[in-house]
Amino acid sequence: MSKINMDSMDNMHFDLLRELGNIGAGNATTALAQMLNKKLDMKVPKVDLVGFDKLPSIICGEEELVAGIYLMLDEDVEGSMMFLVPEQSAHNLVNQLMGRPEGEVQEQFTDMDLSALQEIGNIITGSYLSALSSLTGLTIGASVPYLAVDMAAAILSVPAIEFGKIGDKALLIKTEFGDDVMIDGYFILIPALDSYDKILGSLGL
Repeated sequence: MSKINMDSMDNMHFDLLRELGNIGAGNATTALAQMLNKKLDMKVPKVDLVGFDKLPSIICGEEELVAGIYLMLDEDVEGSMMFLVPEQSAHNLVNQLMGRPEGEVQEQFTDMDLSALQEIGNIITGSYLSALSSLTGLTIGASVPYLAVDMAAAILSVPAIEFGKIGDKALLIKTEFGDDVMIDGYFILIPALDSYDKILGSLGL
């Protein structure tokens, strides 16, 4: 049985998870900056444990469109991870990658845009997990990331259904990064409860 109680996690455990979230988000932002070949600033991420039912409204609103990258985790850390960006932030990201004029409005994503988002998602999630693996010394396997553009409630129903039976909370890391235009991004990490034990145990707790 897991030693971690998600409803009453002590401050030391949560501070460690917060620090892992900060470092992972910073690593992902650095990788994205290299991909875009530009300097990106990042605000200090906000990290919290949030119930699945609260996630859509915290991110943007249940019926608003978001682009989401979803992948399953295995080996030492089991569970899932998502990276979500609201629709406008996703367009801004693609526009920067494509070298389009700043502020150009796209009504919908083209096939090329979706391919670019998939690649951005691959880089960001891979860099985040690489940082987590390096810090903990754990081996973290990941499935091929799946991209979806849909309403926030629809996208977030996937991990809620899949992992609702082992807990009802996810680690939410909100980050803002960019240059002249700041982009909102949300990492959602949902390890199985015994994987929280492994992560914290690897750090000496």
